[in-house]
Parts: sequence; C-alpha cells; structure tokens
Amino acid sequence: MMKAKQPFHVMTKPAGPLCNLDCTYCFYLEKVKLFPKNHPFKMSDDLLEAYIKGYIEAQPGPEVSFAWQGGEPTLAGLAFFEKVVALQARYGLGKKIENAFQTNGTRLTDAWCAFLKAHNFLVGISIDGPEHLHDAYRVDRKGRGTYREVVRGIELCKKHGVEFNTLTVVNAKNVQYPLEVYRFLREIGSQFIQFIPLVERRADSDSSQLGLGLSHPPDLSAASTLQFEPQVTEWSVPSRALGDFYNKIFDRWVRRDVGRVYVQLFDVTLGKWVGAPGGVCMYAETCGRALAMEHNGDLYACDHYVYPRYRLGNVMNQSIASMVDSDQMREFGEAKRSRLPKQCRECEVRFCCNGDCPKHRFARTKDGEYGISYLCAGLKQFFKHSGPAMKQMAELYRQQRSPMEIMKK
Repeated sequence: MMKAKQPFHVMTKPAGPLCNLDCTYCFYLEKVKLFPKNHPFKMSDDLLEAYIKGYIEAQPGPEVSFAWQGGEPTLAGLAFFEKVVALQARYGLGKKIENAFQTNGTRLTDAWCAFLKAHNFLVGISIDGPEHLHDAYRVDRKGRGTYREVVRGIELCKKHGVEFNTLTVVNAKNVQYPLEVYRFLREIGSQFIQFIPLVERRADSDSSQLGLGLSHPPDLSAASTLQFEPQVTEWSVPSRALGDFYNKIFDRWVRRDVGRVYVQLFDVTLGKWVGAPGGVCMYAETCGRALAMEHNGDLYACDHYVYPRYRLGNVMNQSIASMVDSDQMREFGEAKRSRLPKQCRECEVRFCCNGDCPKHRFARTKDGEYGISYLCAGLKQFFKHSGPAMKQMAELYRQQRSPMEIMKK
C-alpha cells in the first residue's frame, strides 16, 4: 500500500466533459475533441472501484475528500453515486470520508437531493448572479438562459436540508455589478461564496492542432523563455475591473458579514496574514497537490491542464501515489515558484498571491519579462486595499479575539 508524501486532492470527472448546458465561456466542454468520435463518456464500475480503493489508500492522513465535477457530474446517474458511497464504505479503512459535488443545479431532483442529504455531500452550485447576469453566458444547448432551473435546484437543496455553497464565475458582464451580485448571493442563502475569475485565450497553434478553440495554459515547467501574448476572449474579466469588484464586496463584507458569510478569497487572504497553512492552490507557493482525473482513469496535473502533455498516467495500471509524487508532477508544481518574474519576487503582496495561478501567467511585466499574471493589477489592487483591515483582523486573531470585532470599529 503506497501512500503519497503529502495530502493531495483530485477533481474527478465521472462523465468527462459532458454537460447538458452550453455555457459560452466553458473551457472544458471542448475537451470532447480530445477523445474519439462517439466515445462513451462513462466511468466503468471496475475503474470506479480501483480509483476509490487507490485514492483512499494513497492519502496519508485520517481524512479523505472526494470531489466530483465535470462537465456535469449528475450525468453519471444517481445509481453511479450510490455505488460510490458503497465502495467508500467498503474501502474506507476507518478514515473520515467526505464528498463534494459541483453541479450546474439544473438536473437536481427530489431523489438527487434526498441522496445528497443522506450521505452528507457538500454541493457546490454554479450561479453567476441575478437572472440578467447569470443568463448572459450560462445557457443551455438551445441558447436559453438557465437561471430559473438553477434557482429551482437551490430551492430543492434547501427543502431537503442539503448543505450547499455557490461558485460564481466573475466575467466581463457581472464584474460591473459587484454589490448586486453579492447581495443576490446572500439573498438566495449562500453562506460560502467562491469567486472564480474568468480568463481564457483564443487558441494557439498547439490547441488548434487538437481542434480546440481555446489556448493551452502557459507551460511554466517546459519553457526557458515564456513568450505568450495575451489574446483573451471578450468574456474574460478585465484585470482592474476584477480588483474593483473584489474591493467593493470586501468593503461591504468587512462592515457587516465577517464570521457570518464565508467568502473564500477573503478568508484565504486573512489566512495569509496570520501565517495559516493551506488555502487554495492558485495562491499557494507551488502547485502540484490539486489534480484532475478523467472518466477513463487518466490522471492530469491540474484541472486546467487536461491536455495530452500533462497526462501523468492511468489509475488502472499505476498507483495514484506514485503519479502524485512523480518527478513530472514535482517539476510541474515547483515551476510556479522557480519561474516567478522579478516583479513578482520583489512585490509587497507576493505573500498573498505567490504569482497567481500559472494558467493566468502569460502577460509581460513592466520591464517586458514574460510570465506575470494577466490579473496582476487587479489582484494587487485588492490585496493592498484589503491590507489594513486584514492586519487588524490578524491582530485580533493573535490576541485570541474574534475577527468579527472589526465590525464594531
């Protein structure tokens, strides 16, 4: 039984890139082109069993977290997830097993929600704000908005007592309405809010050869000189607008909602100020502990790097721990730190973002050096703006007082 040297996380895609929606900005839908025509995007029972057994065995700690994503994971079927929990019980080894389930919410039913509640799944629902903002890009196969179906799914979660959080993609449309988006998320009952900045580029030559319409992310580990020009899509979020979006929501949150609403970015940033371990991978010093597995068992370095060159192997013929701790994976993860541009290395808020996610690092520094994040200006804007309040809350924490006290000042 081989264990990984450190804890790791895998985003598992039981139905591959298949989805019942056709969101304009989705980077994963076109991954169907990486597989043969008429390919059956369904994880086999043998693979599912091997994966669950191997994943639990590979985790070095007492807790094991499974993450089910897509595409749209409900397309794998309820019976599939009934097998999941049965196999987890069989191979659990006395460990605490948790499941997270990211869905667009449109296919949730009473039966689904009863199951998710019974087995304590944490459900993430993708919603981009009120109807006029959500429906700008999140549409079905006929180009129709999906807002009403998503809200219906949220109401079903509430009806059955399913714990849910929200994932909001910050894009060129909703970035203009920060307080409206935040107020809306609060009104629908979200107490755990995750914002994901949307940054995608048109296809480069490598992607075009694969028949893809969007670009590969920068390969920090393979290139000695990065030469990627930003050709972002029109739905991508402008960097400084993202900073304004975060700042306005932060100002509202820090006055009213500290300790009541978990906004992932804000809590992770506070963690940086108090020196807490963990956080999210995009702001970690190195990459390499957040992988992705496709429906056929292929394991990749990251959810954003599901391309042939980043394939680590397959769980049916290699141990998960050996792939996670491989030289290929170590080099991939370390490149985030070793290839930081000088501007990043000398930045006053480097401790907060560590250069941002490598997939965003295709822009030039003010000195013309390649490899700085396209979002640098906006992120720096937020980290500097939030700094004084973060410092106050960090001091309260060190005094063993609640950061909520900042709302009294």
